[in-house]
Amino acid sequence: MDAARAATRLRVLLSHLGCPPAKDVIALPTSGAVSSASFHPQQFQYTRDNDVLSLEQRKFYEENGFLVIKNLVSDADIERFRNEFERICRQEVKPAGITLMKDVSIAKSGYAPSEKVINKVQDFQEDEELFRYCSLPEILKYVECFTGPNIMAMHTMLINKPPDSGKKTSRHPLHQDLHYFPFRPSNSIVCAWTAMEHIDRNNGCLVVLPGTHKGTLEPHDYPQWEGGVNKMYHGIQDYDKNQARVHLVMEKGDTVFFHPLLIHGSSRNRTQGFRKAISCHFASSECHYIDVKGTSQENIGKEILSIAEKLHGVKEGISVKDIWRFRARLVKGQRIHL
Repeated sequence: MDAARAATRLRVLLSHLGCPPAKDVIALPTSGAVSSASFHPQQFQYTRDNDVLSLEQRKFYEENGFLVIKNLVSDADIERFRNEFERICRQEVKPAGITLMKDVSIAKSGYAPSEKVINKVQDFQEDEELFRYCSLPEILKYVECFTGPNIMAMHTMLINKPPDSGKKTSRHPLHQDLHYFPFRPSNSIVCAWTAMEHIDRNNGCLVVLPGTHKGTLEPHDYPQWEGGVNKMYHGIQDYDKNQARVHLVMEKGDTVFFHPLLIHGSSRNRTQGFRKAISCHFASSECHYIDVKGTSQENIGKEILSIAEKLHGVKEGISVKDIWRFRARLVKGQRIHL
């Protein structure tokens, strides 16, 4: 890509993200990128025909693999999610199937349960208050643009990125979410990720590699980090370190929708506060399960089974598919396969 096209691409990204200061967004030229001006309707493959996305929004997602919608979730809803998260941390409520995760730097500490100990609430599909996020009309109207009308909530998280201990354990390695998912096709899966407060590079915003959703699923494993790595924080083992990167500076309520093959991660939290976000991976119920045995996903499949046995007493004879079927909940339309 020549300098003029690179400059044009950066201006488009900055304008789309609503982040005027160039220092808040870092983007390097991406070789072989397709100009959004070259798209024709028959070339759309990552979005469905809809009356929600503008043509420019649809082109942007097709080319880059992500789309930020500003101020999508209300302050009132975010406050309710925050309050429920705190109740879960204090063990005032104990939803079935939920997983509470601690940062590796304090995992063996004797601290009493609180917001300062839990860095992630995962699989909250049985907590009706948090699960409201997955059925918000303002979220689903965008999700349907990527999945179609039959929508399953497949994987839920409320992330509470803690202040880094100095060991850099609060960062998340670059990865592709599809590594964790034993269902396909990837183009019928999308993540909705909502900032619960102002998020920037200081407290560990998301960083994405635009256009990488057009590639294939890469092998993942634990990175060899000196300070330690959080459980299930797998990362891509080999990637182009010169690939374009964009840091997503977001305000409370802003929501990014992104493809499961998009390479992304987050840096450490350099502040003294906790950085919160709530997310759900949605998929068309017409997707189908695959067998991960013998694939690059076999390692994470074994880990999921091991954790399910340890935390929930799941016995032998249960498959990875069975665990995902248990997690999945229909949020719109008909449940067909998943």
